[in-house]
Amino acid sequence: MTHKLHGNWDSGLAFDLHTVSSTHLGVDEHGHDRFENVRSEMGELVFQLKYRGDKSAAEKIAKLTDDIGGIEDFDFIVPIPATNKNRPYQPVDLISLAIGKRRGVKVLLGALSNDGKEELKSVTDPVARDELLAEAIGVVEPEQFNGKKVLLIDDLYRSGSTLKVATKNLREKGKPAKVSVFTMTKTRSNR
Repeated sequence: MTHKLHGNWDSGLAFDLHTVSSTHLGVDEHGHDRFENVRSEMGELVFQLKYRGDKSAAEKIAKLTDDIGGIEDFDFIVPIPATNKNRPYQPVDLISLAIGKRRGVKVLLGALSNDGKEELKSVTDPVARDELLAEAIGVVEPEQFNGKKVLLIDDLYRSGSTLKVATKNLREKGKPAKVSVFTMTKTRSNR
């Protein structure tokens, strides 16, 4: 069920894969590939929260993570900042708040900023993506992290670029004692 995530952080974990299978159904009238996706339980909850407006999914997501040990040992939970700022709510913020409440860990909303001008899902070149991210992700009030144990939370791990840049910038500017990452799901490939 869980999957280790390797990067420049101290420890990393994805709760589950986002999809367990995906079948290509063909191309639609607009030339877009269409798939039938079978999502994991966590993957379906993340999908419902992000794309179907089901805010109650955040609590269900947090409850699923109850058996993950060690979260309560962190000083702060920090959600990865959203790239799509046009949503009426930010899914990763809601997930972080729900987990923080269940575990008694303070959640620092807005502790990382994303000043990126474009969503990076469409940027496939890893070097270009990392360069854009390095400029976009900032640390707000870095002194609050000095000597602290920080858990970065995101909904989906794809290539790890965002988490790697966030970890690097947080270490350089905030000097935390420990930075770990926890994502709800990960893709089956790292595109």
